[in-house]
Amino acid sequence: MKKLLLAVLAITLSVTGAAIAHAQENPAQTTSSQDKAINGKWHFVFNIPSGDREFDADFTVDAEGKVSGTFGKSPAAGTFKGGHLQMAFDTTSEEGETAQLQLDGKLEDPATLTGSWSFSSYDGTFKATHPKP
Repeated sequence: MKKLLLAVLAITLSVTGAAIAHAQENPAQTTSSQDKAINGKWHFVFNIPSGDREFDADFTVDAEGKVSGTFGKSPAAGTFKGGHLQMAFDTTSEEGETAQLQLDGKLEDPATLTGSWSFSSYDGTFKATHPKP
């Protein structure tokens, strides 16, 4: 009876250890549904002293948290993990100035991002929402 119990315990530990090792080797499988919430189209509203500026974006996040897509007419890249968005990419303003746009945001709920932005010598806050179909 003791031998049978030890054999069952050994098999259980082997299976559990293999599952843990597999999860550690494949972190992509542990991506949360919150991290996937960034996927899709977004409508950004930047608050600036002279009035709000609006931009459309389309993002995709991979299993490692790397974000790619477009922001306005510019290619955009960054990271999104644990509900936190960080992006930095070059874009051109309506006035023709090209500089790096930085976004630092938080997913408030599956349809709302809020945070801060900076571009050249300008900065402010933003709110982004998924457009309604």
